Amino acid sequence: MNPAQARVLPGTSKRGGKAEPFGSRNARYTWRKITNVVMLTLTGAATGLAIVPLIWITVYVTMQGSRFLNLAFLTQLPTPVGVPGGGVVHAIVGTGIVVAIACAIAIPIAVAGAFFAADHPNSPLGIAIRFGTDVLSGIPSIVIGIFAYTLIVLPQRHFSAFSGGVALAIIMLPLVLRTTEEMLKLVPRNLREGSLALGASNWKTSVQVLLPAALNGVVTGIMLAIARAAGEAAPMLFTAFGSTGLNTDLDQPTATLPHTIYIYAMSPFKDWQDKAWAAALMLIVLVLGLNILARALTWWRARQMGLNY
Repeated sequence: MNPAQARVLPGTSKRGGKAEPFGSRNARYTWRKITNVVMLTLTGAATGLAIVPLIWITVYVTMQGSRFLNLAFLTQLPTPVGVPGGGVVHAIVGTGIVVAIACAIAIPIAVAGAFFAADHPNSPLGIAIRFGTDVLSGIPSIVIGIFAYTLIVLPQRHFSAFSGGVALAIIMLPLVLRTTEEMLKLVPRNLREGSLALGASNWKTSVQVLLPAALNGVVTGIMLAIARAAGEAAPMLFTAFGSTGLNTDLDQPTATLPHTIYIYAMSPFKDWQDKAWAAALMLIVLVLGLNILARALTWWRARQMGLNY
């Protein structure tokens, strides 16, 4: 009798031309379910352990800083030691100036480099760009601050907001470049080929076809890079250096929120320590606001394009 025509005995199943007991199949299915439940539990526990410090820090800083955060703190200059009141408007303005300089330098260079690395991934320059950004993203921020100090501050013989912007631009560059490159890789290649087939040049295809298609991820990467750069204190010690007054001159020292928090927190004065908590709360709100803004822009653009996001 042909084995393929053999009758399957009760309590067995035919699998791959061989009779297999139902019990063994049910045992494997049960084992897979148990394994799935255990791994999901471990994943959830790891996620909870990662979230707990974030919630703890946020709640603690909010409790400490909200007691001293008011309108005067956001709109007034700092007062001398021992004089109550005052604020950190000089640090808020300085942070905005330094971050704006960093964006003006880093974003165009990073986006252009990402387009080249995405279009020529196996070329020597494309490989060098990816390798260089990976190494640059792992360099400590204080080393970048020393580099900016040597490159700009020493030749100028004074600290400046511009040198701080250059340091933050170096920090932002690898984040924006790699994020943009990965988003461009997700764009269907048919879009690029169709644009080139219609006679569009490479740069016009990149700017008018690929970039709009990947804009959601690009904007998110830029916002995350800005959030990280805005919270860096170590490079500011060697570049912008800080100031007690409101300064908008790019060639002069300026205060930033991370540097101000460091100075106030290290001081022996209780009033300055309280202001450090309030400034830390402002910095957390700034970072959170940038993340929410990135999500909102992504959602808005998805609705404009008729996508479900």
